[in-house]
Amino acid sequence: MEGRLGPGDRLPSERDLSADLGVGRSSVREALRVLEVMGLIRTATGSGPQSGAIVIATPAGGMQQLLRLQVAAQGFPIADVVQTRLVLEGAVAASLAASESRDTAAAHALLDAMDDADLPAPEFLALDAQLHLALAEASGNSVIAAMMAGLRSAIESYVLEGSARIDDWRGMAERLRAEHRALVAAIESGDGDSARSLVHDHIIGYYTASGLVPDAAL
Repeated sequence: MEGRLGPGDRLPSERDLSADLGVGRSSVREALRVLEVMGLIRTATGSGPQSGAIVIATPAGGMQQLLRLQVAAQGFPIADVVQTRLVLEGAVAASLAASESRDTAAAHALLDAMDDADLPAPEFLALDAQLHLALAEASGNSVIAAMMAGLRSAIESYVLEGSARIDDWRGMAERLRAEHRALVAAIESGDGDSARSLVHDHIIGYYTASGLVPDAAL
């Protein structure tokens, strides 16, 4: 998380980690197993340059994989994921609106890309996800950004399936474009209450219109 280790770096041996951290080797082995399941490291037994534990991904990637597995195994109901998005993205919108050093350049570039009326639903939704993540990253809170990336990745297939249930996709896309621009405008004007309300209604609107989550669940 501090950035001192990255993809390609090798972890110390179990014996060294045990001594450095002041824990038993069994605890180290369990921690390494968890990191491997999360997709953060690769381990190999034996000796030589390919043995031991090597970092293969950043923590954000591991979180995305973990959340995807949880949703796929029905550990996290979609309604719970959506409610969590409401909390996180409401906080992001309010934080950005209150910031005097907010940077919305990336958001505007994505808004412009989404103005293409001929974009098919998968491409539009991919840009939509990038927009929400860009706002989270602009807030400066790396934990919220990582959690949001993981949540969006975890339910990506459900969001796409939901678009097929919307009879007038062009109309929905136009509505989403307008909502995105209104949200960014509220953030840039420093209106935190409006920004929080707009992102709340925006998220609920899509999930209910696509039949992914009933109104009563939110």
